[in-house]
Amino acid sequence: MKTELVTNLKRRATQIIGGLGNSSSPIVITEHGRKTAYLLGVRAFEGLQSRMKILEAIARGERAVQEGRILSHAQARRKMKRWLAR
Repeated sequence: MKTELVTNLKRRATQIIGGLGNSSSPIVITEHGRKTAYLLGVRAFEGLQSRMKILEAIARGERAVQEGRILSHAQARRKMKRWLAR
């Protein structure tokens, strides 16, 4: 992971941001020696958003199982048939 000083980002923003399109790795922005932000390209950000949606769906499914909100295979098939017939 690449690190850039915030002052370098101010001076070379176009060049630094332009390089993000080719990389899936974020750039760590530091100020006074401490991490203050991550800068990442659109493709990388959208990929993370997609992964988060999948993980959230898995978590909802696990909660449903824990709460007993489950269907048998036959019940699920009937429900899907009705849903697909719309």
